[in-house]
Order: sequence, then C-alpha cells, then structure tokens
Amino acid sequence: MTAVETDILAVAREQVLERGEALRYEQVLAVLNTPDEQLEELLALAHEVRMKYNGPDVEVEGIVSLKTGGCPEDCHFCSQSGQFTSPVRSVWLNIPELVKAAKQTRETGASEFCIVAAVRGPDERLMSQMREGVKAIHAEVDIQVAASLGMLTQEQVDDLRDMGVHRYNHNLEAGRSYFPQVVTTHTWEERWETCQMIKDSGMELCCGGLVGMGETVEQRAELAAQLGELEPHEVPLNFLNPRPGTPFGDLPVMEANDALRTIAAFRLALPRTILRYAGGRELTLGDLGTKNGLLGGINAVIVGNYLTTLGRDPKDDLALLDDLKMPIKALNATL
Repeated sequence: MTAVETDILAVAREQVLERGEALRYEQVLAVLNTPDEQLEELLALAHEVRMKYNGPDVEVEGIVSLKTGGCPEDCHFCSQSGQFTSPVRSVWLNIPELVKAAKQTRETGASEFCIVAAVRGPDERLMSQMREGVKAIHAEVDIQVAASLGMLTQEQVDDLRDMGVHRYNHNLEAGRSYFPQVVTTHTWEERWETCQMIKDSGMELCCGGLVGMGETVEQRAELAAQLGELEPHEVPLNFLNPRPGTPFGDLPVMEANDALRTIAAFRLALPRTILRYAGGRELTLGDLGTKNGLLGGINAVIVGNYLTTLGRDPKDDLALLDDLKMPIKALNATL
C-alpha cells in the first residue's frame, strides 16, 4: 500500500477541508479503495466538506418526461432506447399535464423542475413544445425550470437560455475510457461539446453520470476527475438500476458501501458542487444508506419518481431532511 493510500483521509482533510483544493485522480482512486473500517470516518469528512463549502441547505428537484421512450440512441443502461426490447414506448406529455406536474413538484417544496425528453437532440417540434411549456409554467408556478433534451447546437443553446431555462442537464454518463462500452451511437466528445456550450451560454450546467455499470474503480475515479475538470454547477450521481431488456439488465446492483464510498469520493473531488442523489439510490442504498449519503456529502435530491423507475415517496425524503435538520433550499431570489 502506498503512502497516498495509507494517509488519504489525512491528506484529504488538509487539502480539501482546510485549503478547499479538490482531490486529483490518484487521490480519488485512493479514496475509492479505502477499507470498510474507514468508511464512517470518510463519510464524516465528506460531510464536513459539504457543510463548509455548501452549507446545510438541500436543493430539492422534481423531474417529468416530455417525451418518454423511442430514443434512437443505444445507451446500454436505458430502457428508453428504441433499439432494445425494454417495455418503455414513446409517449408525449401535453402542456396542461406539464404545468400540473410543475405545480405538484412545487408543493413538495422543490425549487427546481426539470423537463426531460428521450431524444438524441431536440427537433423543431420539441423546441416549440419547450417554448410553450416553459412559458406556461412560468405563468402559473413559482419554480425554476431546467431541461434535459440531449445534444444541442449553438442555436438551440441560445434558444433555451432565452426562453427561460436556467439549468441544463447533460451527463457525461461514464469516464471517457469506458464510454464506448456504454454508448456506441454517439461519442463522449460530443457530450463534452454540448456541456461546454451550456457553460459558455450563462446557463447553469448539470452534468453527472452513472456508477455500477461494470466500470473499474479506476474508471470511476476517472469520471470524478473529468467532472472536476468540467466544473459543472451540479453533479447528479446515479447508481445503475438494471432494467430488463437492456444490455446492462443482468448486471448486479452496486454494493451499498461502494456506493457510499463513491458519494464521499465525488464530494472530495467536487467540494463546492451541488452533489445530487439521482436514480438508483433506493435500490442500491435503501433507507439507511440514503441517510448515510446525506451525511456523507450529498446536498441535493430528486424527489418522487424518475423517468422510468419508481423513487421514494417525496414525504419520506422530506421527513428525512427534517429529521437531519437540513433545510430545503429557497428559490433563487431573482425569480
């Protein structure tokens, strides 16, 4: 065992907590390789970092799918791909339903509502529906609107910003070296390019990935390091929930302790970033693990259901936040 592995928690305490300097790739890898006996200490350190640089507030978000299923891409984890035999099929959501979903999301205390479409990138029909939907939501609901519509052109980036979308989600999904094992119909570089355009536009960038897809620990550390280089405003951390009919449908569920180590490692690699619980946490972590993650670096959650899988009851998440004395982040004062 090398010195960096032996002393990694002491190094992280001095480097990240005291100086505010993110862990580098080799250090993230050492954190991911810490033994279970150090997990409690690791989570406590990650929580200290979260509290120092982000405070106790938790950002709550709801998501709704504007177009579900029938996607032409072959992301191996996703049941929305039209290339697999998974049961999700293409559905469009109308504008009144979109506004209703935004209202229901706001009633949970959420400050963010994300509109998602299962597409390679938006066509003019989808962009038109987005203009109408965002306008209708802003007219009736006091909530920030985010979007996730796949890869974008510069013109589409500008259009989304101008219509009032304040944050855009486009995940890297996996580290660059593992990406070809996850998706073959587009490249990691194409995703990176969309992310850079979003950042340059002035919109907030939400960019994360999935873990537990068969990647090595080194590739997991690589993803954290590449996200650190990109510096998104928010990183959603998903844990693979194997979906029947997809190429990753038979993979085992990630071990809870590995998931918690990953949460802590990502926090230490991204000390000032919003680190959000996203898909798969219910299956991977359960109730106790969900609590441990909130005390191990997480400072944002998606409440309710995900795009194609069921989540926890929002009341359960809100009650947990209340028990932990973690206030829900207020709406941006500019609204």
